[in-house]
Amino acid sequence: MMTYLTVWHYLVILIVLLLFILVVIIALQNANKKLRFSMIFSAFISLVLVGAFAMMALDKYTKKVKVTSLKNKRILSLEKIQYSGIVKNIGKYTVGRVELEIKLVNKGHVTGNVKGGNFYNPSGFGDFFATATQKKKSKPQTLLMTFVIAKNLKAGQAKSFKVTMPYPGYFRSTADFTRVFAH
Repeated sequence: MMTYLTVWHYLVILIVLLLFILVVIIALQNANKKLRFSMIFSAFISLVLVGAFAMMALDKYTKKVKVTSLKNKRILSLEKIQYSGIVKNIGKYTVGRVELEIKLVNKGHVTGNVKGGNFYNPSGFGDFFATATQKKKSKPQTLLMTFVIAKNLKAGQAKSFKVTMPYPGYFRSTADFTRVFAH
């Protein structure tokens, strides 16, 4: 969902609408009445797709953000991890929503902790016959969460953020990966 439209977005909408009106006029002038609906319908579908891709491309190049000073701190008593930092709009246009995606990957197998249960999660046919104790033994080795860290970030503006997420107690030597998205 795009929250702020720029001048470029409105220009793309105008061009797509003008092309659609042009196709409708050409279709109505066609002598074969059976082809009119199909011409209008196919033009509508193709122009909607072109417009959607153009809007996403414009969103990518007009809304730019950067996360700096990203730090994490484990809260052992609560089994949580807290990330804090600063997000800055480095583009020329307002960003409606900034999301931070954090992915934690357990690297316990690197330290010699290799057990079949760590990597195999029963699913599908095997999950149907698994008992409750077997289902409890399967532990996910990856945790992925997304947070909204800023809203209505104007051009050049920076904002600090702090997010907290669960940190499984069985994770050892964890690798974390972060990505930021501007909408």
